[in-house]
Amino acid sequence: MTDRPDLNRQLDSKTFQNYYYLKEELTDFCRQEGLQTAGGKAALTERISHYLDTGEKITTRTKGRSSAHAGEVTEDTLIENNFVCSEDRRAFFELTIGKGFHFNVVFMKWLRSNAGKSYGDAVREYHRIAAEKKKGKTAIDKQFEYNTYIRDFFADNKGRSLKDAIECWKYKKRLPGHNRYEKEDLIALSRQEDDV
Repeated sequence: MTDRPDLNRQLDSKTFQNYYYLKEELTDFCRQEGLQTAGGKAALTERISHYLDTGEKITTRTKGRSSAHAGEVTEDTLIENNFVCSEDRRAFFELTIGKGFHFNVVFMKWLRSNAGKSYGDAVREYHRIAAEKKKGKTAIDKQFEYNTYIRDFFADNKGRSLKDAIECWKYKKRLPGHNRYEKEDLIALSRQEDDV
C-alpha cells in the first residue's frame, strides 16, 4: 500500500488531488506558502492545485457582509442578498421555531439562494428540511467525505462498530483515488486482527 504523500510544494496537482487531506492540513499549507486561507475545502483544494501547477497565488474577493439588518425581523421581512446568520436572525428563528433551532448547511444554502423570499418562507423550509431529515437519508455535501463514508459503511455493515468504520476510513484515506466506501475497505479490519 502506498502511503499518502506529505502536502508540500514538490507535489503536482494530480497527485495532490488523488489523496485525502483534512481542511486543517490544507489551511496550514496555504499559510506556509502565503496563500489565502479563506473558503471551504473545495476552494482551498482548487487554490492549492493551481499553485502547485503554476506557482501563482490566486486571491479571491470575499463577499461583503450585508448591512441590510436594520429593523425588526418578522415573517414578512424579505431575505436579503448575501444573507448573514447574525444574532438578530438567529433570535428570530429561535423565537419562531424554538430553542432547538440551529443553522445547518442545507438551510444556510437555501437562505443564501432565496433572497427576496420571506422569513416566513424560510421557517416553512426549515420545517420541511427537518421532516426530510427524520425520514432518513439526507444529502451530505461533497466536502463532508468522512460523514458520507461513515454513513455508507453502516448502511452496508449492520452491527459493526464506529471503531470499525473509523479504522476502514483511516485505511481508505491513505489510498489514492476516491474516498467513497467500498466493501473491499473491510480488508483494513482483517489487517488489524492480524496485528493483534
